Parts: sequence; C-alpha cells; structure tokens
Amino acid sequence: MKIVLITGATGGIGKQIAISLAKLGFTIVITGRNKENGEAAVTEIQKIAGNNNIELLIGDLSSFDGITSLVEQFCHKFQKLDILIHNAGSATQKLLKSKNGIELNFAINVIAPFLLTKLLLSSLKNSDNPRVICVTGGDIPKKLEIDNIQCEKVFKGLASYSQSKLMMMIVMYELSQQNINEKFTVNICYPGQASTIMTQSVTKEMFPKLMQPIFPIFKMITKPDNGKSAQKASKSSVFLATKESLKDITGKYYNKKCKEIKLPACVLDIGNRKYLWNYVNNLIT
Repeated sequence: MKIVLITGATGGIGKQIAISLAKLGFTIVITGRNKENGEAAVTEIQKIAGNNNIELLIGDLSSFDGITSLVEQFCHKFQKLDILIHNAGSATQKLLKSKNGIELNFAINVIAPFLLTKLLLSSLKNSDNPRVICVTGGDIPKKLEIDNIQCEKVFKGLASYSQSKLMMMIVMYELSQQNINEKFTVNICYPGQASTIMTQSVTKEMFPKLMQPIFPIFKMITKPDNGKSAQKASKSSVFLATKESLKDITGKYYNKKCKEIKLPACVLDIGNRKYLWNYVNNLIT
C-alpha cells in the first residue's frame, strides 16, 4: 500500500489531493497546525473517499522544530514514504518572521519543502518508487531578486509570495539535479487558480498598485465554491503522484493541464541555483 504525506492538506487544494489519492486506496497522511480542523478534515476525507487509512500530523512548517516534530511523528508510525507532496503555502499580508527569525513566506514556501524532504530521505528511499512533488503558485517572476531574498529591502505583498514560490522551484530543481542518479524523483506542478483560505485572505493592498483595479475580479474568481476549483487545481499533483510513465522522471515542470512545460530561465540559471542552494543550507545548519 502506498503511503502519501501531503502538507497543508486540512483544506483547499491539499484536501482535494488527499481525497483523490485516498479513493485509489492509498494511505494518506496530512499535516496541519490546528488539531480540531485537522480531525474534521480526516473525517471528511474518510467519508468522501471511503478510506479509513487517513492520518493527521500536527506541526508548524514555519519553524525548524515544527518540521522536525512532523518528521519524528511520521517515522514513529511508518517505515517508508512513497509520495511527498509539498502543498502548504504562505502569502502574508505584511512582513512577518518565524520564530527562527526567517521571513514567513520564505520559511514556509522555501525552507519547509527543502528541509522536510531532506529529513525524510531515508523514508523515501525505502519506497520502490519514491516521488517528491512541489506545488508552486502565483505569477512566476522573470528575475530572482537576489538582494531581497527575505524581503530585506522591501515587502511587496503578492509579488513577494511569487518570489518565494520561484525560490522554491529553484531550490527543489537543484535538489533534483544534485540527486539525478538517486532513487527518488522531484517534480514541480502548477495547480491553477482556486478558491482556498489563502486566496480568500488576499487583500487589495497585496496587489501592485497598477493591478489593484482588477481586485474585484480576483475576489469573484476566488469566492467560496465548496471545493470545486480546488478539486480542479488538485489534478496536476494527482497526475504526478500516480502516472506510471513518470516513475523515473525528475526535474520537470507540469502545468494545470498536466502537460510538461519548460522551466523558467531563472530556475535553470546555474548562478541562481548555486546561490540559493548555499543560502538555504547555511540557514538550516
């Protein structure tokens, strides 16, 4: 039986990924920060999917201790991990820092996927076909703001969120290339727009000034829809988790239609990759 760990799956896209994979008979492990919300999500997934093999891990992905705790909880229950899906994301309204002093979007969107993968490598390598899937989001910037990694110069709302997702793509792509001959694969997917707690919390002020007039359209697109758009947005992750032909494919990027597309030039840029690789590793050691 395949074991799948999905971060941030107590709601939104993550919960829909969990439901789809649970319907296939997989054992699903979801993470969340709130026990009550997490238990409610477990019950809902079990009921919809007809699968009782749903587990909940409580932990804060913004902190090193929280990530370590999640790994310890997982390893206490399971000997292997078949699929790791980095779905959790953060788009703050203002500059915030984690308890480790790291800008919050960077901590959750960049550090957490990298560190969680690193700490779970031994569990992944116990699988016959280990896969790591990274869910990106936002508008992909054309350039990495290398002098504003943690918003040291300026915090720019959704633009800062998009930069953090770009950095996640860079670091995880570099991880795939440094482990090209290893047993596990690392791929990235874009889910498309969806109504989630995160998108519903976006404010007008988070948009660049020139784009603020279209904010009402954004709110209309992301209004609550009982999970319909989130279910649609979950398809690319489910595709990467289940497609048999992707067994040995790594370092690729797929769009919301599950089609492989070229990674942005700034992700492939060797200078960006080496700089961020060293930057992130220096933070976590």
